[in-house]
Amino acid sequence: MEGIIIAVLKESVSVKDDFIKKNASKLIQLAEHVSEAFRNGRKLLICGNGGSAADAQHLAAEFVNRFFIERPPLPALALSTDTSIITSVANDYTYNEVFSKQIRSLGTSGDILLAISTSGRSGNLLAAVRTAHETGMYTVGFLGGDGGEMLSLVDLALVVGSPHTPRIQEAHILAEHLLCEMVDYILFQSKSNSSI
Repeated sequence: MEGIIIAVLKESVSVKDDFIKKNASKLIQLAEHVSEAFRNGRKLLICGNGGSAADAQHLAAEFVNRFFIERPPLPALALSTDTSIITSVANDYTYNEVFSKQIRSLGTSGDILLAISTSGRSGNLLAAVRTAHETGMYTVGFLGGDGGEMLSLVDLALVVGSPHTPRIQEAHILAEHLLCEMVDYILFQSKSNSSI
């Protein structure tokens, strides 16, 4: 059992280290886009399936409530939380439309869509990205493996270069926490620290 723990830890650290080295500038770019959207009264819509749906809810909660610092709530919404919408759309249409219908209803030009997918191949997420583009939204993918079809669809792709779903998800959570911390810094702390 200890051998499993050490092996998983080493793999997780290695995957996250590689991800950050390859995507640090993209993470900064994303934080700047999200901060600008929030400044302009726009919002962040987040979607994913399974564990990535949980990540979407987790990230939205960090923005709406708070991360490290006391600050005003920020407009982020996980599209995986309303079971009545999800089940009615899936029942009346197809599961592939559970996010895209919400984007048509809630999304506006200047908003940002963050689609979280370990494979980049989920039909409902691909449909969400296409709908977001039609709506005039900026699209971002937190992806894994080779990025799948979503790699070429989103405006900004951050890919965890691992074939293992748990390691991808662990790196995605790191990226999500970094995004929160950088947005907090850009919007609420950079001016107070500018004289240092």
